[in-house]
Amino acid sequence: MSTEQETQQSAKSAKAGKKQSTTWSAEEQAAMKARAKELKAEARASKNKAEGEKVLLAAIAEMTEPDHSIATALHRIVTANAPMLSPKTWYGMPAYANQEGKVVCFFQSSQKFGTRYSTFGFNDTANLDDGEMWPTGFALKELTPAAEARISALVRQAVS
Repeated sequence: MSTEQETQQSAKSAKAGKKQSTTWSAEEQAAMKARAKELKAEARASKNKAEGEKVLLAAIAEMTEPDHSIATALHRIVTANAPMLSPKTWYGMPAYANQEGKVVCFFQSSQKFGTRYSTFGFNDTANLDDGEMWPTGFALKELTPAAEARISALVRQAVS
């Protein structure tokens, strides 16, 4: 193959690599890019709780209602009931990590993936085990006092 043919083949390969993925939605691709950016920031910065909270609050500030109010209230609930967790973002979402840096719980706004409700979820690092099966994600459309009390109890259990 001549040098010119190799150049043309390389150009075709490069164009093919820039095609939009048919596997991942635009929202999922954005979440993956946000996660890559977060990982780079984590690698550059020391484990600084104040910096993590600053980034988390900036992510919340970008949300529209009702997700903004829900995320703000969840931040208050989590920090009050599990002060040992470190605020951060995870795939662009507010999240709270344990001392090893593993996410224990997170908030996913309805706007993030165009769903009809937001989600407050727990990862496997949360101590929520209850028999053979237990919930790890909760749909949220609004936060009532009863829902806040339940979330507070779940967060305390998750870090116990």
